[in-house]
Amino acid sequence: MFVALIARDKSGALETRMANRAAHLDYVKQTGVVRQAGPLLDKEEQMIGSLLILEVADMEQAMQWAAGDPYSKAGLFQGVELIPWKKVIG
Repeated sequence: MFVALIARDKSGALETRMANRAAHLDYVKQTGVVRQAGPLLDKEEQMIGSLLILEVADMEQAMQWAAGDPYSKAGLFQGVELIPWKKVIG
């Protein structure tokens, strides 16, 4: 199944994001479940969150993936949503 992970950074957390970015990208590569990903941007094009499409067996796997993300472990996010998603185009 596909799951959209939408996470919003805590206010003023760009430094936390940047300090953990390499570990996050390594995690994405190592786990092999991310099909698309990129940062959410504000009007000045500064990173303020994340949008990822995960391909997982079930919602439990998506929750475990989200909990293991170095960004999550660093306390970057004010909130994370996991929403089942249906691929139609692409």
